[in-house]
Amino acid sequence: MPSLTEAVARTVPEVLVGATDWCVEPAGLDVLRVGGTKYPDLDRVRAATPDLVLANAEENRREDVEALRASGIPVWVTYPRTLDAALTSLERLLAALGAAPPAWLLSAREAWSPPFTGVRRSALIPVWRRPWVVLGSDTFAGDLLARLGVDNVYATAPERYPRPPLAELRAAGADLLVLPDEPYRFTADDGPSAFPELPYALVSGRFLTWYGPSLAVARAELEAVL
Repeated sequence: MPSLTEAVARTVPEVLVGATDWCVEPAGLDVLRVGGTKYPDLDRVRAATPDLVLANAEENRREDVEALRASGIPVWVTYPRTLDAALTSLERLLAALGAAPPAWLLSAREAWSPPFTGVRRSALIPVWRRPWVVLGSDTFAGDLLARLGVDNVYATAPERYPRPPLAELRAAGADLLVLPDEPYRFTADDGPSAFPELPYALVSGRFLTWYGPSLAVARAELEAVL
């Protein structure tokens, strides 16, 4: 999980023995690579003889977690769906690794503590296309946006990641289109043209969806583009 790797690498780097190929922060990280987040090389993980493997319920597959546990390797699985839950989860995890709350975590709590006081807007937040997939209910990214005065029009959907047809999305009543660059890399030339009536904001997926050191600056970065 890239954000967990970054959290550990910036706080207690001496305990980190491996990471996935997608763990790109901090730059220049030199540890054993074990493949992708969805299909890691479990034999390489086992060969590293870790005391603990970190995983996430959305990013990593249940069968891989179960296979590692069956091998006798403890796996710590995170699943935060709000900012508060993410910060608490990170503090607990780092404490388990022997670290006091780092400066970046304290800065993140401080940065996100003031409430939003401006004019609220409603937004459509796609995370994929072909087919279109949008943020639904109970998501970490949706909670961050709500704290910035941006209310997800699909926040009450039964699914966390609905797949409505394009016609429904266009009629959803949003007054803003928020397009992250991950997991799908939306750009000015790929995404906005499907919603010609909506103003749009291109945002960094790292600041919208990662929970780790990036949270210390994510509010300022997101506010600048929203």
